[in-house]
Amino acid sequence: MQLHLLALAAMVSLAGPLPALAQHANAPTVPASSLARLSGDLEALVERVRPAVAQVLVTGYAPAADGAVLARQRGGGSGVVVDPDGYLVTNLHVVEGARRIDVTLPPPVGPQGGGRSVLKGVGRTYGAVVVGVDRETDLAVLMIPEKGLPALSLADSETLRPGQLVVALGSPMGLEGSVTLGVVSAPARQLEPESPMIYVQTDASINPGNSGGPLLDLEGRVVGINTLIFSQSGGSEGIGFAAPSNIVRNVFEQIRKTGRVRRGHIGARAQTITSELAAGLGLPREWGVVLTDVAPGGPAAEAGLRIGDVVLALNGKPMENARQFNVNLYQRPVGAAVTLEVQRGSGQATAVVTVAERPRDPGRLAELVSQERNVVAPLGILALDLSDPRLAPLLPPLRARAGVMVAVAAKDSLPWQDSLQAGDAIYAVDGEGVASIDALRAAVEKARPKRSAVVQVERDGVLRYVAVPID
Repeated sequence: MQLHLLALAAMVSLAGPLPALAQHANAPTVPASSLARLSGDLEALVERVRPAVAQVLVTGYAPAADGAVLARQRGGGSGVVVDPDGYLVTNLHVVEGARRIDVTLPPPVGPQGGGRSVLKGVGRTYGAVVVGVDRETDLAVLMIPEKGLPALSLADSETLRPGQLVVALGSPMGLEGSVTLGVVSAPARQLEPESPMIYVQTDASINPGNSGGPLLDLEGRVVGINTLIFSQSGGSEGIGFAAPSNIVRNVFEQIRKTGRVRRGHIGARAQTITSELAAGLGLPREWGVVLTDVAPGGPAAEAGLRIGDVVLALNGKPMENARQFNVNLYQRPVGAAVTLEVQRGSGQATAVVTVAERPRDPGRLAELVSQERNVVAPLGILALDLSDPRLAPLLPPLRARAGVMVAVAAKDSLPWQDSLQAGDAIYAVDGEGVASIDALRAAVEKARPKRSAVVQVERDGVLRYVAVPID
């Protein structure tokens, strides 16, 4: 998965006169023994963790160039064993749409594994099954029929600091077992405004094929799953992102237990305090987090929280802004208890709030669709008929019973552009009613010469029109 952003390319000449370096005779030198020790530690680390890092090979089918037959397509990425009983974590985009998934693990080190030859032996390949996926974090859990596997532990990603050394392992461009070294550029980078999903940014070289592989600290613990890059060239430019291990742990544990991810909420909305808010509301300070809404009957209300409470800390961690508050709640599983320290007027109080499952989460619709059956390609969506009985428990009351529900929508529009979203109920295209996916496809084809269509949708209980380009 790659994101391409416009950026300035800076070119730095290295052709200066080398003898000038000799002028810095008094510059401190690093003892060779220190560098050798670091190199030896890195070698030992890689040799220890490499057996748990997998190459993931996928096979699928897509229409051939002439549209008449299906052509076989192959792709791949990386993965990491996180449980000795055969469980691996990778990226969803590595395995999405695959008809067959093969996982290749390196040969063991030792007398039976070929020892220390520069050219390693061929590892063992297993057929893998998908245990569950989570689109919101782009993670997937695989299982292979093998026990007693070498596995890596998941670190506490909240302890990461800028400048910390990290190692990335994977199969970039199909080159299995590749190792790169870098630092943590930022421990919690938010790529979309108001999104609770964060990433570890690193300058360790990550390329296509590294997706799903581990980002490791120098103890050999997984601090993230390498997921995407910002690039103009399509290759590494030193801006890579990994899903943090704390989020990975929550996703993995839920999928292993129930096959899906349930996301929670506490029934409260937070806002960052500004000097204007503090002055107008008489708040005790000009920074931090204030609760602007507490849903009646929700977990926060039942715990005694009120609108206007200033949140001082969540589970002992000081809260500096609403973004931090939302990100920390995002990592808490349903059923977990979180402790909020709040200030109300001149007094302080502590509330223990139980995280409840999001009501009617549109993200759960993605579990019901497949690319083969549900795609409406010109609109960039996967859809379901509203008549599908599986939808009833997942949806709020709607204006109509006939139509199409958007389960998954492509995120390719600019932030200020309106577009179709998961959870939209589609009722008409260019004024023509659509009661099924087949009717929607036919209406879109009819509108294709105009290269766009006006889609009537119900979103959050309100009818609206969305102008959608037709690809």
